[in-house]
Amino acid sequence: MSADFSSRWAWAEVHTGLIQHNVAIVAERVAPAKVWAVVKANAYGHGAIPVANAALNAGAEGLCVALMDEGVALRRAGITAPILVLSEQPAELSELLVGYELTATVTTTRGVAALANAASAAEKVARVHVKVDTGMHRVGVAPRETLSLIRFMQSFDSVLLEGVYTHFAVADSPEHPANADQLRLFNEVLAELAAHSIEPPLVHAANSAAALANPDSRFSMVRLGIAMYGLLPGDGVKELCRGLIPALALKSRVSAVRWIEAGEAVSYGLRRPVSAATLIATVPLGYADGVPRALGETTVGVLLNGVPRQFAGTITMDQLMIDCGTDSSVMVGDEVVLIGRQGEHVVTADEWASATGTIGYEIVCGISSRIGRRYQ
Repeated sequence: MSADFSSRWAWAEVHTGLIQHNVAIVAERVAPAKVWAVVKANAYGHGAIPVANAALNAGAEGLCVALMDEGVALRRAGITAPILVLSEQPAELSELLVGYELTATVTTTRGVAALANAASAAEKVARVHVKVDTGMHRVGVAPRETLSLIRFMQSFDSVLLEGVYTHFAVADSPEHPANADQLRLFNEVLAELAAHSIEPPLVHAANSAAALANPDSRFSMVRLGIAMYGLLPGDGVKELCRGLIPALALKSRVSAVRWIEAGEAVSYGLRRPVSAATLIATVPLGYADGVPRALGETTVGVLLNGVPRQFAGTITMDQLMIDCGTDSSVMVGDEVVLIGRQGEHVVTADEWASATGTIGYEIVCGISSRIGRRYQ
């Protein structure tokens, strides 16, 4: 969860209006498929409850989470929309899944039986989606076993099949042959189910990348994750992300300034001696807050007083240093933009990811709970 209170000179700004903007753009492109918003991992670091409300206000018809606890937090916040938990949960959590009216994923007969028993005891009906493993090979029922699992489910009056779904392994590379293979397998499963008069109301396969790139994968709904936050699902769909705007900015303020002389260096290791007298600005956040230590070894920098600046040395746990050259106008309290826009310049989470060999998902998810979120 995000910090409820923070007095630090370091914060994240989340623009819920841009969340709504991004949801609306994707919803228009994928219509008539419905959009369910993926708000797992604290909405990819953006804040699950504000993002969920923004997405629903923009037309999303449901929400997706990874863990039962994430769904419970949304319910306790007063959110009544459908919430799908994206993996089968331990059997002992079935009572809570049913009690909080969360839509469960099932992949095993054990999972079905546990939900059926919990729902029967509560005199309720458990809504479930069956996940089919068509090639991701992480979780899911085998395609050839899907029909038998659903037949087993139909033996319980307390379980209702609401959906069937799968997940692509390489959707961010639309031309990869695995996408077509997975889609073919999934369609074969759906055809077999239809031949036995099983036609679930919700069928879904597409994450953000597939939703944008592969119309055949949209079925009746899409699971909108990273694109909702204005970040790239991958380079292979970059051109399809036009119009999406990053919704999060990471900012701080200069907490100290000092001059160092030619030949001196700053931070652990004293790795970067300067060639002339240089003003160093200290900024009070570091890798414990989600700024990768490795970022200090790249050409990605920050924005300070409208000017791109480079890191001056090793990023530490709670602080980092900026090389301001001979700019004596930099003062304590000046705003520093690590991710976001300042003047004519922009630094993005995707740039951080590219420079450090990861993906934008990891960058925004890594912004720690020590950083307070401010919502606009």
